[in-house]
Amino acid sequence: MALFEIPFIYYLDIFGTIVFAITGVLAASEKRLDLFGMIVVGVVTSIGGGTIRDLILGRAPVFWIVEPCYIWIIVITCVLTFIVARFYTFPRRALLFSDAVGLGVFTVIGAQVALNLDHPPVIAITMGMMTGVFGGVIRDVLTNEIPVIFQKEIYATAALVGALVFVNLSWFVPQSSASFNAVMAMSFVIVIRIAAIRWELQLPVFLLSKRPDKE
Repeated sequence: MALFEIPFIYYLDIFGTIVFAITGVLAASEKRLDLFGMIVVGVVTSIGGGTIRDLILGRAPVFWIVEPCYIWIIVITCVLTFIVARFYTFPRRALLFSDAVGLGVFTVIGAQVALNLDHPPVIAITMGMMTGVFGGVIRDVLTNEIPVIFQKEIYATAALVGALVFVNLSWFVPQSSASFNAVMAMSFVIVIRIAAIRWELQLPVFLLSKRPDKE
């Protein structure tokens, strides 16, 4: 059963697309990019992960060519954010929570796309995680920042857990329960991400032990 046959998943996908576009524009604004630069960053943040997924899986044409409404939604969101952000400060907590929702939605959709193409579970899990996080990686590279998934923040890990949950539920639970599987997987992503923000949970960082200087 395709996830987009479940109406609320489609609406959440649009919601996630809008939120990722907003975060892309805000990241670009910190680098004082012009409107065109902000739109470019907003677009790649929103559809970058899904585009890379489709290219790797040989799924042609990629999803936003089949449904160009995504481009229009992103561009309109970027322009509106560019205007509104000049007079209004977006609440950080609301954006972080919305971003967690978007991460969960994109993760589930990415995993389902791979499953629909009959790829093995490990590929579906990888594609789920990539769909969720790679737009942010491209955004950070374009704005000259170290991608958040390479730092201590628990972000990609949340997507990985969500993809694992979704693929395992899809394997053991009948496809008629696709909506349940999606909600459970997204819930794991959101809870892990919000918990990491709330209690500043971090993954351990690799540090080389310092050797005493030779005398």
